[in-house]
Formats: sequence, C-alpha cells, structure tokens
Amino acid sequence: MNLGDILTTRQIVPELKATTRWEAIDELIGTLVAAGRIDPAHREAVVAVVKRREQSMSTGIGFGIGIPHASTELITEVTAAFGRSRAGVNFDALDNQPVHLVTLFLVPQGQFQKHLHTLAGIAKVLRREEFLVALNAAADSDAMMRVIQEFSTGR
Repeated sequence: MNLGDILTTRQIVPELKATTRWEAIDELIGTLVAAGRIDPAHREAVVAVVKRREQSMSTGIGFGIGIPHASTELITEVTAAFGRSRAGVNFDALDNQPVHLVTLFLVPQGQFQKHLHTLAGIAKVLRREEFLVALNAAADSDAMMRVIQEFSTGR
C-alpha cells in the first residue's frame, strides 16, 4: 500500500495553517472528517489516539518530514491526510528543524503488518529529493496528488 493509494485530492492541504504539531494533527484530522474518511462523532477520539502516540515519541523524523500515525478501531480501512507548510511547523523533530510535509495516517486496530508496511512506504517516498522538489513546486492539491501518484507507483 502506497501513499497514492490512500490519499485523494480532498485529503491534501497545500498550505497548512498549523504552527505546532498538535495544530497540524488537528487540522489534518479535520481534513479527514471533511473528506468523509472519519465519522464526525469520532473526531475527538481519533485526535486523542494520534496525540497519545505522538506524546510517546515525536514522529518528526527529520529532513522536514513528520509522519504522525496511529491504530484505531474507529476506522475500517487505512486512510491518510497530507499537508504542506511552506513556513514550517514546530514538530519537535529529531533534528530540531521545522517540518514542511506532514503525512498523518491511520490504520484499523490490529493490522500491525499493514501499519508497518504503510509507514515504511510513506517514509521511502518522502525521502526522495526529486519527489520533494516536485511536491514543493506543485501549485495546488490537484498538482500535489499527481506528484504523489507518480512517485508512489515507483517512478
């Protein structure tokens, strides 16, 4: 499963308003609610699960990338939201640098292997320099989705 498989244009935020990792998580989960990927009644519970995971260790992996993620019984299939911040988000990243690309993903409870494979696939594509250049040049969520699909399929 790759990033292009679990995103739609409606799940991409080309300009995050968030300035902190907590705001980014809230904003991206709100995007998933608006896209119909999370039941609005479950919004706060999902936020709590992701924040609890994030408190154990920041998912700001360095190089301007954050990948907050969690498992929850409140969803039935893997889903994600993707946000770009040109200004940068304070994510308490491992390298103490601002995060510019945030991929939040959720996996149904009990799907540990799918969780690991999805995380590895996302991290792999986000570390490619040509992907980052193309993504930063993308004008809007449609263009960003095209870049994500192109690189996620192993270009």
